[in-house]
Amino acid sequence: MRLDGKTAVVTGGASGIGRATVEMLAQAGAHVLLGDIDEERGGAAAAALREQGHGVHFIRLDVTDTASIAAFKQEAYRAREHVDIVVNVAGWGKIQPFVENTPEFWRKVIDLNLMGPVAVTRAFLDQMIERGAGKIVTIASDAGRVGSMGEAVYSGAKGGAIAFTKALAREMARYNINVNCVCPGPTDTPLLAAVPEKHQEAFARATPLRRLAKPSEIADAVLFFVSSRADFITGQVLSVSGGLTMAG
Repeated sequence: MRLDGKTAVVTGGASGIGRATVEMLAQAGAHVLLGDIDEERGGAAAAALREQGHGVHFIRLDVTDTASIAAFKQEAYRAREHVDIVVNVAGWGKIQPFVENTPEFWRKVIDLNLMGPVAVTRAFLDQMIERGAGKIVTIASDAGRVGSMGEAVYSGAKGGAIAFTKALAREMARYNINVNCVCPGPTDTPLLAAVPEKHQEAFARATPLRRLAKPSEIADAVLFFVSSRADFITGQVLSVSGGLTMAG
């Protein structure tokens, strides 16, 4: 699945699933605009891929800040004439009983996991509509499909991202813009590494394939959705969870 001549925006691209996605799309021939709030790791990731001969350009991005999104968009179009692909990966969560959440916690979770993808997607839609083509993929979570204990607001935000994907797919179909969603299960990322080891082991035991996902396995699903192999697929939600939520 080649993406030669395509330009892709990937948010949260400095680490975890985001970085794996940047690598996957760059290796497939796309020029990737890597957006992340972490300038040090984002810049290093882009530089490492450029050394391998890939086209990757780091631009600082805070998906919770409309001014940052506007600046990112401006720089993206300064670097590249058009954007063909948007992959919303940036997100955040923390396992905590709902009754211990604070309103500030709620806002952070919703801004990063729902409103961030909404705002970034909106930033690049006009040109896609004008060109009559585009691929948008949002990384949600199986927590948004079936709920996850200790992640009530996170589940709600990711469920919102799933519903946003489906509704936007209906609106954008007339413009030949495909909008899809990938829902990872427990994945071996820095975010999961912050979870106590006993919880990580429990996730692996609960998964029929008896292990956590690798970030590259989530990126594989993204590559499929943004490739020409998925030109007739839109509004779909793909669970990549080792069978954890197959009945969900």
